[in-house]
Amino acid sequence: MAFGWIDEQAELRRTAGLVRTLRPRPADTPLLDLASNDYLGLARHPEVTEGAARAARTWGGGATGSRLVTGTTELHTELERELAEFCGFEAALVFSSGYAANLAAVTALAPHGSLVVSDAGNHASLIDGCRLARGATQVVAHRDPDAVRKALDGHEGPAVAVSDTVFSVDGDAAPLAALAEACREHGAGLVLD
Repeated sequence: MAFGWIDEQAELRRTAGLVRTLRPRPADTPLLDLASNDYLGLARHPEVTEGAARAARTWGGGATGSRLVTGTTELHTELERELAEFCGFEAALVFSSGYAANLAAVTALAPHGSLVVSDAGNHASLIDGCRLARGATQVVAHRDPDAVRKALDGHEGPAVAVSDTVFSVDGDAAPLAALAEACREHGAGLVLD
């Protein structure tokens, strides 16, 4: 049977206690959610939900296509213009998720022949970005600027170090100043999530 191994693998995961199940939450719950990405608690804020409802009534329920084809609306460009102005930058680009943003950043900043130095504790989105990048990836010890230095030593050509700022699995923070210094010493870029 072509896919007979699936049942075997499922049983191994079940036996190891690695089976995860969806636990749908109700629309309104008294529980405090400490596992979401709604860090500021704005997902249910009345102004946010009313703004989303207004936008859906005006623009519809979806972008209708990719940003490059038909999916970019005046609303997207207005948001990006306002974000850039608010942050003091020349331009901004909004992605549908942080995952998509990390894929884009790493693949765009790691051209062919480059070295991508990735922290061993990075989020899956950064790891996938490294896999999709056209450069060579070297995984280094978690939160170790000296390991980044060692990986960059002797590399000719473009290089970029990639790290979470706060690692989602264990909650520890990257040594940002030391990482930045290691990259400066070697003329490498630094991409932080």
